[in-house]
Amino acid sequence: MSITITVPRDAVALGLGANRVVRALVAGAARRGLDLRIVRTGSRGLFWLEPMIEVATPEGRVAYGPVRPDDVEALLDAGLAEGGSHALRLGDPEKILYLARQHRLTFHRCGVIDPVSVEDYRAHGGYRGLEAALRLGSEATVDAVRRSGLRGRGGAGFPAGIKWNTVMLAQADRKYVVCNADEGDSGTFADRLMMEGDPFALIEGMTIAGIAVGATRGYIYLRSEYPQAFATLQEAIAAGERAGFLGADVMGSGRAFHLEVRLGAGAYICGEETSLLESLEGKRGIVRAKPPIPALKGLFGRPTLVNNVMTFTAVPWILEHGGEAYAQYGMGRSLGTLPIQLAGNVRYGGLIEYAFGITLREVIEDFGGGTLSGRPVRAVQVGGPLGAYFPDHLLDTPLDYEAMAANKGLVGHGGIVVFDDTVDMARQARFAFEFCAAESCGKCTPCRIGATRGVETMDKVIAGIRPRENLKVVEDLCEVMTDGSLCAMGGLTPMPVMSAITHFPEDFSPAGLPVAAE
Repeated sequence: MSITITVPRDAVALGLGANRVVRALVAGAARRGLDLRIVRTGSRGLFWLEPMIEVATPEGRVAYGPVRPDDVEALLDAGLAEGGSHALRLGDPEKILYLARQHRLTFHRCGVIDPVSVEDYRAHGGYRGLEAALRLGSEATVDAVRRSGLRGRGGAGFPAGIKWNTVMLAQADRKYVVCNADEGDSGTFADRLMMEGDPFALIEGMTIAGIAVGATRGYIYLRSEYPQAFATLQEAIAAGERAGFLGADVMGSGRAFHLEVRLGAGAYICGEETSLLESLEGKRGIVRAKPPIPALKGLFGRPTLVNNVMTFTAVPWILEHGGEAYAQYGMGRSLGTLPIQLAGNVRYGGLIEYAFGITLREVIEDFGGGTLSGRPVRAVQVGGPLGAYFPDHLLDTPLDYEAMAANKGLVGHGGIVVFDDTVDMARQARFAFEFCAAESCGKCTPCRIGATRGVETMDKVIAGIRPRENLKVVEDLCEVMTDGSLCAMGGLTPMPVMSAITHFPEDFSPAGLPVAAE
């Protein structure tokens, strides 16, 4: 009897024993004389169910999870090959409510396909966007991106169409396309999920970008902490070259696009685009002053298009279906879908792709199921370690660039970290300064010195030493860092600090007295 089972090769699934499950399946199938075919996929992003395996049946896929090695014998005895009944049986994965409610435009292949198979990628709609781009030409391709309303998903939210158009119009002997895959924000993993589960979406998006703006070479700058993503990308790029989707003659068009992956060295600051470019050039990752902007003078002094993984991977869908179709999702000036990463003290953490406009409360309660501890939610940090802390009364804020900014927060990379009522917000504020002090490139004084003084002053506040006066010092430091820092590293560090002080003042006074700076 023949049986096909998909098992994720995603880093989370591997950490939870996916490879051991594979070995148990192979051994169990051999004992039963089953003709077993195992396909390694990415993850669908339902982390509490990992490793989630899926068996192909005549009626469609049937999922089981979370599967441990010692579950395999019972699963096989229960008729796993036919999608048999078992306590771990989840049924049709597409009908799992967590997935069924989402708007999966970018992530619809993750967990479904073999991530390094060009044939599987094409069978699920891959490279239709590139075909459309080659048919449309540069200007129409850039216009489709502009009409989609796509904004940079890396955190800044800058309109992608404007950036693409600037690089397209720039005059130079060479241009470059660079992907910022240095995903270092706390509670974020969308880039990793995509690169491990559907790397051709990134490759296709970057190829479309290269052809549109006139670049023949691209680089993926990947954080060194992602060895699985690095191996998957390398394998996918080689497969794309063999199949003619990369190289000197992309899809027989006569257009060239070469792509390679470069590993970073663990510096958070290299998530800032100019530091990233310095690192790519073999230099120390230090922020460049702007202007000139990278779109005009970037890598090796040439016009360079720098976008995040999620920005590039949205492009194939846009080119296949049209900019207007993408713009039907979202609200206001925040159009399309946002890959939301739900983490922290939450029952059901994972990846949620949803149109802009869903509220924080809906994400945490309807998708996340509340806190894992069962205690009340007290604070939610959105947008990574430099994002604001939101209290309960702000959880009805929509995830939308303008709505978040109006409440002194940011969408960032879409990471959401949940804390229950045991969290000490004074220590969280201290951590923001400590993080900045450790990760600053050191080029500008407000960031380099301000963060260090911030840690020292927060230690005095926590120790109960003249909290009112020392919080005034903290406020002054934050003002200098916001106004004087060269980049967002120092400029945004005050956001978590001041939001914690503003919304949770009781944590900044040992006596429980009001301590807001006068």
